[in-house]
Amino acid sequence: MQTKRPRFNEPLPSEITPRDIFESRRQFLQQISVATVTVAGLSDNVFAQTIAARAKLAARANPAYFAKEKPTTFEDATSYNNFYEFGMDKGDPMLYAGTLKTRPWTVRIDGEIKKPMTLDIDSLLKIAPLEERLYRLRCVEGWSMAIPWIGYSLSELIRKVEPNSNAKFIEFTTLADAKQMPGVSSRVLDWPYTEGLRIDEANHPLALLCVGMYGQTLLNQNGAPVRVVLPWKYGFKSAKSIVRIRFTETQPQTAWNRSAPEEYGFYSNVNPNVDHPRWSQGSERRIGEDGFFTKKRKTLMFNGYPEVASLYTGMDLKKFY
Repeated sequence: MQTKRPRFNEPLPSEITPRDIFESRRQFLQQISVATVTVAGLSDNVFAQTIAARAKLAARANPAYFAKEKPTTFEDATSYNNFYEFGMDKGDPMLYAGTLKTRPWTVRIDGEIKKPMTLDIDSLLKIAPLEERLYRLRCVEGWSMAIPWIGYSLSELIRKVEPNSNAKFIEFTTLADAKQMPGVSSRVLDWPYTEGLRIDEANHPLALLCVGMYGQTLLNQNGAPVRVVLPWKYGFKSAKSIVRIRFTETQPQTAWNRSAPEEYGFYSNVNPNVDHPRWSQGSERRIGEDGFFTKKRKTLMFNGYPEVASLYTGMDLKKFY
């Protein structure tokens, strides 16, 4: 039986580095070159992934999956992140994710399927033609971005491995290596980070197996080398740096639901009518629309992707949050 850890000594997501403080630090760092950053031993990692040349990815823009809004800047999308394996501060992933080695990299695919396999990242890139899709990403903490992701529908991979009749859910397991990921030494979560979907959710065309963004391969702080992007769900559902995809008959446990089930449900669909126990979900702050007094945006049901509503017909979305 798992014992629930006390949470009073863990920082709340809403308490981790307000954006104005983070912006001040980032502006300071931007004024100095990587070559001259030596304070606090940051020279090896500061901006290493942001500045380093990344492999370009040829991908056709798919207009059917392009949000009609201005993309978040590359700078913002790669420097303001949740990736607790590298620290709980929004700037930590950018500073420390340079330690992550993304090649060689393999993903094990097993469970209730006819064709279990282990694929390296190059093989994953060849499963289906790559597409660029501008998706909104809504964080449970109340901020959002719009990012041009690169990948293909997760259903393409699912079709390749041929799930059997017992496959009702999919579980994603991410890398948890304390040597590469300093945050794994913390007790904020039970590592490794796991997430899950019903198989019909995973087969929805919007569900993206993602290998890049902004015309290039993923940066480490954004989940390199492979992640999922589920735009109608809160951001923590979009598992990063995936090493295993397992098909199961029963609903898998997920990291945040296991840690705080009263706050983070299995479905975690963006829903302005269901508040987080500690804050409202009725509005959001778009990163890049700066200014402390900038008016927030109204949060849209399913984050503005009504085409997924049929997945939840007849469900009480306040109960199945």
